[in-house]
Amino acid sequence: AFLQHDAYYKDLSGLPPVQRAEVNFDHPNSLESELLIAHIEQLKQGKSVEVPIYDFAHHSRTAQTYTVQPRGVILVEGILIFVEPALRGICDVKIFVDTDSDLRFIRRLQRDIAERGRTTESVIKQYLATVRPMHLEFVELSKRYADVIIPEGGFNAAALDMVVARIEALLG
Repeated sequence: AFLQHDAYYKDLSGLPPVQRAEVNFDHPNSLESELLIAHIEQLKQGKSVEVPIYDFAHHSRTAQTYTVQPRGVILVEGILIFVEPALRGICDVKIFVDTDSDLRFIRRLQRDIAERGRTTESVIKQYLATVRPMHLEFVELSKRYADVIIPEGGFNAAALDMVVARIEALLG
């Protein structure tokens, strides 16, 4: 099963669009981690879950959800996962993919323009105002909770082979 922390951004549809755009989406408080934790626990119990779909262009959840079925392994992806003690506590293996700051910025710029309808200027402004400061305050500090740190932005073959072997061992 695969869950993305980004799907669990708090629904801001009750706020005017101007206020929504001013929210610091790179702070852990912008996410509904309690729902993600509940979904992980339900998947571990063999139950399917309905995952929210977040509309990044409008900063709100859509009315739709998608179903995730339980599997032998649950992968949870997100840069703020290790910040939340309760999330760390329910993970069997915690992996941090350490990526150079230049590459992180380029990936975000490309994604936000292509997938979220953002302008280059708005991405740069957000990066300087919230993304970089929150990375330093939360993400960088939380990597100490990882069981494994994969260097080189995930392109480290030896580290990836080790992770695959660990997952295969968990599957028995």
